[in-house]
Amino acid sequence: MIQLSPEASKAAALKKEVEDCRFFPELVWASISGALGKQRMLGYLVHHEASFATGDLQRHLTALVLTDKQLIISHTDEQDAGYPDRAITSAEVVALRAIHSVVVTRSVHHPEKYPANGSQLVEAWLTLAWGAASRLDIGPATCEDPQCEADHGWTGMSVPNDLTVRMSPAGDGWQSVEKLMAFGSLLQEHVG
Repeated sequence: MIQLSPEASKAAALKKEVEDCRFFPELVWASISGALGKQRMLGYLVHHEASFATGDLQRHLTALVLTDKQLIISHTDEQDAGYPDRAITSAEVVALRAIHSVVVTRSVHHPEKYPANGSQLVEAWLTLAWGAASRLDIGPATCEDPQCEADHGWTGMSVPNDLTVRMSPAGDGWQSVEKLMAFGSLLQEHVG
């Protein structure tokens, strides 16, 4: 039996996980491997999700690959109903030195029992920020006087939010959620 190197083993595992999604695996793998090249892979995360938009099922696959110096982010989407025979795939390469925030968030039911039996992980998020995109939350400004009817204009907040991957045991399975948290921890170790 041929023994694979650790790097080849990780690449084979990632390729198998992409193939198991059964969502244009050759296209997705071409996007990932093209950006990865000969770099050493430290870890990866795959998230395959489906959503309904205007009555149509839309599938999306996100693959994150960590190397020594980069985070590769591959997205693949089905085109909308106007183009049923098309898909879009992209691979973005972000230098690790550019990432200034990696947040792993856990939503836990019965936190008073954590980590014992009875405490349950409900959802987990991995949120990354490197300054490419922001979310703008705007609302009417108010004052402390409940009788005031004056127009105080608007107030808002710009929140960096380049990428969020959200998983739950109910929707994605425990193994996927554990992979998200492990990959988030690995990424936190390498961003500095």
